[in-house]
Amino acid sequence: MTEQSGQSPALDNLSTESRVFPPDPAFTGAANVREGAYAEAEADREAFWAEQARRLTWDAEWSQVLDWSGAPFAKWFVGGKLNVAVNCVDRHVEAGNGDRVAIHWVGEPGDTRDITYAQLKVEVSKTANALASLGLVAGDRVAIQMPMVPEAIFSMLACARLGLVHSVVFGGFSAAALRSRIDDAEARVLITTDGQYRRGAPAPMKDGTDEATAHTPSIEKVVVVRRTGSDVQWTEGRDVWWHDLVDGQPEEHTPESFDAEHPLFILYTSGTTGKPKGIQHTSGGYLTQAAYTHHAVFDLKPETDVYWCTADIGWITGHTYIVYGPLANGATQVVYEGTPNTPHEGRHWEIIQQHRVSIYYTAPTLIRTFMKWGADIPEKYDLSSLRVLGSVGEPINPEAWVWYREHIGRGTAPIVDTWWQTETGAIMISPLPGVTKTKPGSAQRALPGISAKVVDDNGVEVAHGGGGYLVLDKPWPSMLRGIWGDPERFRDTYWSRYAEQGFYFAGDGAKYDADGDIWLLGRVDDVMNVSGHRISTTEVESALVSHPTVAEAAVVGAADETTGQGIVAFVILRGTAKADDSTVKVLRDHVAAEIGPIAKPRQVLVVNELPKTRSGKIMRRLLRDVAENREVGDTTTLADSTVMDLISSGLKDSAKSED
Repeated sequence: MTEQSGQSPALDNLSTESRVFPPDPAFTGAANVREGAYAEAEADREAFWAEQARRLTWDAEWSQVLDWSGAPFAKWFVGGKLNVAVNCVDRHVEAGNGDRVAIHWVGEPGDTRDITYAQLKVEVSKTANALASLGLVAGDRVAIQMPMVPEAIFSMLACARLGLVHSVVFGGFSAAALRSRIDDAEARVLITTDGQYRRGAPAPMKDGTDEATAHTPSIEKVVVVRRTGSDVQWTEGRDVWWHDLVDGQPEEHTPESFDAEHPLFILYTSGTTGKPKGIQHTSGGYLTQAAYTHHAVFDLKPETDVYWCTADIGWITGHTYIVYGPLANGATQVVYEGTPNTPHEGRHWEIIQQHRVSIYYTAPTLIRTFMKWGADIPEKYDLSSLRVLGSVGEPINPEAWVWYREHIGRGTAPIVDTWWQTETGAIMISPLPGVTKTKPGSAQRALPGISAKVVDDNGVEVAHGGGGYLVLDKPWPSMLRGIWGDPERFRDTYWSRYAEQGFYFAGDGAKYDADGDIWLLGRVDDVMNVSGHRISTTEVESALVSHPTVAEAAVVGAADETTGQGIVAFVILRGTAKADDSTVKVLRDHVAAEIGPIAKPRQVLVVNELPKTRSGKIMRRLLRDVAENREVGDTTTLADSTVMDLISSGLKDSAKSED
């Protein structure tokens, strides 16, 4: 491949996948969304989104669906007014569904709560009255750092009810990370817990929030939920127990309407350099796309389905597909506090069996972990209630996809492999169950009303079979409205690469297959340049995991005098597979056979674990440090910081494999 005008060529498309799974005709006949939705949306995108917005309850109709005159700053449903919390709670009670369970909450130690919509309305109203009693007014910011307890959801909805802007910080983040987010948003109140349960034991939470708030002048009050009963330090005049503040509040709260563009939340996502970016989402457009995509992609039937998204509310998936999308649709859902192997490796399947979960949405890294633990574990449970499976967070390799379908979906449940980001707010690319002939590993097609393309360096769409960069070429309702307090960074980060064309650049590589379906190839930052070929880490990882001895793989490019970069693979083996030279040779040859000699790893290192963030994403940056014999960089966001020590020592002990 030759370079064009001094720029890097588009991504090489090396691997192919021929397996196709057509939808069950019976599923198609009852599906929420049919094939015609694509043409309907294409014919008049604004009319299509206006129709979806009318799924919500508005207090004032909009005068204009989309104002794109200030691009890249969009306004959706201009002049429309609504209350997000009313849409997620009150209207379901008013419709006669107050006795429907909204949340089956499962605590890690085994304690449970079933919360109906009527009970949720009471709890959210009391929490809203409590926050208002602290002097908070619409537009103020509230920071939330909590485990997956019901009060976290009450807090988010209470903020939405009052027009407060919440900033949820993942419970595993450090005091420094929390402090930087509080300072950036100038939050007036922090809501937290005394502690949290992690892998069966109580762990501190308020210790970290105390450290953070020792240097956050904007914080006036810290509201503390008693979760573990552990002793905590107390700052009189600032700290207040949740039960003292909330429990005695009136059970009714009169909500007010807010403009469709009123900010709903800030959610911080790590930047490649510098401080985290405060991604800002608003109310009307965000809730419209959250509710529509939850209804369409998961084929939700609120009267009969039990839905479970395994994410944490500290991430965008938890915002959109635990709190706002499901509750706007009146869903019954499971919310689980703990880890998937506490107290045993069948915990998820036990919960699915107990609650008759029918829709299950999780991350590829967890699916691969289940593969590593063995198919014999889910086979002990009754998973026959499952009818739709979902994947989110990173590209899913085809073998994990097939394992998921066969062992969790019992060979019948359609899999919706979803692509979206914190910045997009809601799902953008995904199969539609009942419509799409699914392909293992492919997100396939932009949803009705969404427009995405794979383009080259010059912004020209690549041909079918070609690779390049994923862009969004038309605005969408749940799009980010900026980076909090930094409009220039917003323009530079997302809109500058294809400024002439007006494209949003997602930062991801992608390719079209021969049918024009989209395959995500991971972050452009993770692309390897081997002898002039730009190779995606995702494709090589998928080839490795397709070998029966490999449970999980992470691939990086390391400097190489001959090829520019050499491919270094870190693999976790399944079961009794041996970590010896013959296994390494077999795996290197397997990759060469699967996608070509150019992708043959220079090294294969067998490891016991991979460095992952607490959301389950592999930190390839740290693996590149190891592969190039550099000092390992910042590991503060790792779920287990000792992993890097084990990998580094293992690499020193391993011999480089040569042909």
